[in-house]
Amino acid sequence: MKKSVLLVFILTMFLNIGFSQNVPFNGMQNNLGNLYMLSNAKSRSISPENFTGERGKGGMAKVGEGSASNAARDLGQGWKLNPFVEIAKGQTFTLAEIDGQGSIEHIWMTPTGNWRFSILRIYWDDEKEPSVECPVGDFFGMGWGEYAPLQSLAVCVNPGSAFNCYWQMPFRKKCKITMENIDEKKMSLYYQVDYCLTEVPDNASYFHAKFNRTNPLKYKEVYTIVDNIKGKGQYVGTYLAWQAKNNGWWGEGEIKFYMDGDDAFPTICGTGLEDYFCGSYNFDFKGKYSVFCSPYSGLHQVILPDEAYHPSLRFGLYRWHITDPIRFEKDLKVTIQALGWRSGGRYLPLQDDVASVSFWYQTEPHLPFLPLPSKDQLEVN
Repeated sequence: MKKSVLLVFILTMFLNIGFSQNVPFNGMQNNLGNLYMLSNAKSRSISPENFTGERGKGGMAKVGEGSASNAARDLGQGWKLNPFVEIAKGQTFTLAEIDGQGSIEHIWMTPTGNWRFSILRIYWDDEKEPSVECPVGDFFGMGWGEYAPLQSLAVCVNPGSAFNCYWQMPFRKKCKITMENIDEKKMSLYYQVDYCLTEVPDNASYFHAKFNRTNPLKYKEVYTIVDNIKGKGQYVGTYLAWQAKNNGWWGEGEIKFYMDGDDAFPTICGTGLEDYFCGSYNFDFKGKYSVFCSPYSGLHQVILPDEAYHPSLRFGLYRWHITDPIRFEKDLKVTIQALGWRSGGRYLPLQDDVASVSFWYQTEPHLPFLPLPSKDQLEVN
């Protein structure tokens, strides 16, 4: 990253986070603007070295108990005996289970294996249906199963394949986080869930994230990013993994937000895909796609075709509505068109491979999500 871009990035984080209109409460909403404020919140962290997050219980594994027992056999207890877990094929592993009031502040992990076949789920307050259900790669902006640097306020992916999430996730009674391995082989997972135990105000809503994919999109069909959101809340982010199957520009389509009873026409209507992701003119710089990351938006991944096994372009894009959340009172639906160009200056409806993750906060209970696509339909191919 150039020095000028880095300086803008740091200043933007300070100005837009440090002087947020949000009022801090008991440790939640920590940022550069209020780090000096004392708090009654209690900091905790869950990892394979402390599965419960209890005070004074970290690093207690003994030789023979931990995943790295062999490496630490000459050193003994307290010397990195259990830094990771292995999740067998078909197994669902509980990463964290927290009782009481609090907020998730940061999640770090580095999963091995196929990121589309590792399903992350988060449940709030003893609910039976998850509020987050998503392949782990897509949740962190890596839908194509290949590492790409991503530097933003909400999500960072660092070398090599270090997934970081900074979405704040309050809960009132309980938080449960699981990972399901639907692959045919075991996976290894290093992870850490950083959270605080604190009182949660009455007007705090719950974090949600949902995956969707259509491959291929039917001719003249509009892609649905998310539908059937019922309740009051705010939409805060979109990730797209987009494979263009035609020549030429593929992002003329408009994003639309249907809210609070909108029928045929939406309240918010964009002007083009690159416009929604805060770019312009095809993300083109001197005849090439220009990869970029910013605090709130980015085209962070461009996978170029080759002559043998990857005939199409693939893209990863994110847009975080941190300073401009899309607020809704009763319901929300989000769609985006897939449009290119045909002869005569006419739009061409595309039949691309489109996957997405939608991020939002809302009151509970939420409506149950539709089932994830089948394993074959999830697979990147």
